[in-house]
Amino acid sequence: MSTTWSNWSGAVTSHPSRFVQPATEAEVIQLVKETADSAGRLKAVGAAHSFTPVAQTDGTLVNLDKMSGLVAFDKEKMTVTLRAGTRLRDCPAILRPLGVAFANQGDVDPQSIIGAISTGTHGTGVGFTGFAGMVRSFRIVTPDGEVHACHPDAPNPLDRELFDLCRISLGAYGIITEVEMDVVPTFVLEAKEAAELLTPVIEHFPERAHAVDHLEYFWFPRTDVAHVKTNTRRPGDTPTRPIPRWKVAIDDDLLGGIAFGFMNKLSGVLPRLTGPMLQLSAQGLAQREYSDLAHDVFVTPRRVKFNEMEYSVPLADATEVLKDVHRTINRMDEQVLFPIEVRATGADDVPLSTAKGRESCYIALHRYHKQDQWAYFRRIEPIFKAAGGRPHWGKMHSLNHEDLLERHEDLARAAELRGKIDPLGVFRNAMVDRIFGLV
Repeated sequence: MSTTWSNWSGAVTSHPSRFVQPATEAEVIQLVKETADSAGRLKAVGAAHSFTPVAQTDGTLVNLDKMSGLVAFDKEKMTVTLRAGTRLRDCPAILRPLGVAFANQGDVDPQSIIGAISTGTHGTGVGFTGFAGMVRSFRIVTPDGEVHACHPDAPNPLDRELFDLCRISLGAYGIITEVEMDVVPTFVLEAKEAAELLTPVIEHFPERAHAVDHLEYFWFPRTDVAHVKTNTRRPGDTPTRPIPRWKVAIDDDLLGGIAFGFMNKLSGVLPRLTGPMLQLSAQGLAQREYSDLAHDVFVTPRRVKFNEMEYSVPLADATEVLKDVHRTINRMDEQVLFPIEVRATGADDVPLSTAKGRESCYIALHRYHKQDQWAYFRRIEPIFKAAGGRPHWGKMHSLNHEDLLERHEDLARAAELRGKIDPLGVFRNAMVDRIFGLV
């Protein structure tokens, strides 16, 4: 009996024939074998927070929430091994008692750890990589029902190749059941959120990204203000000054949630009010300084649903690309109330990573989920493409296999391995077909 599934924003829906939550690796093996034997299709899903159809299927949809928690902690190597269904929001309760944390992460945390890794989720800070760069080993059940223990020194050449190419896997090779990741000692972040003139921030963004631990800014269209967020790392025993609960309730819940959601609804009905509401939104963002344990500073509540496109461009080119993006948004006739978000990360060596081989500036566009996101996104995406931009795998984009081959030197090799590992197409769907050139 089929059911209806949709992602967080509601932009992607499907009707899987069944929904399964295995509790053990053995159950995953059996499920994969049954699906392959019946020539079926199988996809894994975590929080469904991706804006792309990465988990969309009319076959079996697998959720690993029952396979969560700590497997092992290696204090000497400074790694933790987690079951694949572990949610990012649950990681502090697992890691803090061990005195460790992830070195970096993004600004939302409902995702499963494997979902975040497999789609190239990242945070900000040129001294740090995204989650995939922290992976040291993993176990994956491939379409033939075999379990592969994948790491760089695995005795089996196939396992080494799987490690290399499947850290960012898009769910195309099998079901990952557990993952070993680097961790660092627990640390505190001192956060400063302040309004600054937009032009100087753009002009000096690459230099400023190098001068601090973590930097990002938000910008509301047709305003001249950048809301700059700077996080400075401190030892884990540093006294903290968290935001008072009453202020969180006002700044994040009331203004950032209820009021901002109402304004987006109003903007859709009365577009002429968008301009004044943009100015009001820019003026209403919190100006504050505080400190807390890292996870509680990295993560920001997202109370209003939206759809998102995000591309990475070389950090060295960020100023020119940002000027073009801001100029185009200010001149277009689309009335968009959501801000853009700009971040930076270090280079990594992960195939299919948006940051492979280059320090990267990430530029994210958002639009209220009930408005036409493509009327907006298609105006800006050509700028990203011309700059050699690479789309975030969990965010919307229009690139096909040929476009992506130009941006990812490892994609042809990854497509070849996918064909060898999954000749029957057990883990195919429309997105896998588009990315790997199967259509």
